[in-house]
Amino acid sequence: MRLRALLPLAVVALAGASTLAPPRPEAIGTHVHAELQPRHHHAEQGVQLTQHHHITAIVSDVEDVREQEQPLQQQQQRPPLLSPARKQKAKVAFYFALWYALNIAYNIANKRALNALPLPWTVGTAQLGAGAVWVGAQWLLRIRAAPVLERGALRRVLPVAAFHGGGQVATVLSLGAGAVSFTHIVKAAEPLFSALVAAVAFGQVFKPQVYAALLPVVGGVAVACAKELNFSWVSFVAAMSSNLFFALRANYSKVLMQKRLGRNVEPANLYALITMVAFVLCLPLALAAEGALVGPAWGQGVKDLAGVVARPRAQLAWLVALSGLTHYLNNEVMYLALGSVHPVTLAVGNTLKRVFIIVASLVVFRNPITPAGAAGSAVAIAGVQLYSWARQRYS
Repeated sequence: MRLRALLPLAVVALAGASTLAPPRPEAIGTHVHAELQPRHHHAEQGVQLTQHHHITAIVSDVEDVREQEQPLQQQQQRPPLLSPARKQKAKVAFYFALWYALNIAYNIANKRALNALPLPWTVGTAQLGAGAVWVGAQWLLRIRAAPVLERGALRRVLPVAAFHGGGQVATVLSLGAGAVSFTHIVKAAEPLFSALVAAVAFGQVFKPQVYAALLPVVGGVAVACAKELNFSWVSFVAAMSSNLFFALRANYSKVLMQKRLGRNVEPANLYALITMVAFVLCLPLALAAEGALVGPAWGQGVKDLAGVVARPRAQLAWLVALSGLTHYLNNEVMYLALGSVHPVTLAVGNTLKRVFIIVASLVVFRNPITPAGAAGSAVAIAGVQLYSWARQRYS
């Protein structure tokens, strides 16, 4: 661009140089004039050739600069590799993948903790406490910015924390009373509860085709439960209760995310607040339900582990702490995903997650499952996918 701007100046300079050349003397005679005329003609040609050479060189340089500028301009105009929409999809996919991995780890750690300490209220509440300690330490050490709440914020968080605590204890109770695979087969019906809560509490009514797509979910869960070898009513009712609690939690959390609660209250810190309040709510209930049983059960758990590990007390404490840490992390990532999707979409992803949990539990704990139970589970999961498609098609 600078060479292009200098081109007219170069032409003017060359032309000015030719006009400033010293004038040649006039011819005194014909002979002298005849001698000097060819030389003057050749001199003019030389000046013209020199001017032409300089102009051609400058134009050539300008063309070279243009050729160098064009790839740079094309590179600047080239669209980014990932559009904002694709970046958002990639972020949500990463959240879901991490959520699935942490949830599988939690279910395995939780079942082992319950096998060693069969107190669901105590274990479930201890898991909430472990999460509260984990995030509280991060706030104190300033690893994570602590939330600064506005007046009335905790009052808004309280109902969601109650739903979270109820769903947590109900899930642990179901996992303790039955097989991991059975609990998650029943919990595959969570999208049904989420749709009902959205309709009753928030007036979000879908078309009949959307609700019809939920029938395979209900039917598949019914078949799988009917053919379950180790059916437990306690596990079934607790799993259904957790479906209701978590559907309420997801829908009301989504509403809570749209309200101003203070500074630094993004989805991750919102879940931290919910966990702390839920722990405070569940602790007195756990003490009332199982407080007198903790000492004897802990002693028996240590005795059972004594022949397996070198430090049974530390191992039992580690099992409970690990289940609490994986529980907190998997739910925190779930809240990050919820910040980007609809609660029903989250429920659908939650159901797909159960496929991996069921497979992992069958491999780790070797729980038997009948062919009819496997077929019912497959129908329920396929129904969830059908529901997801119908919701996108008819909404």
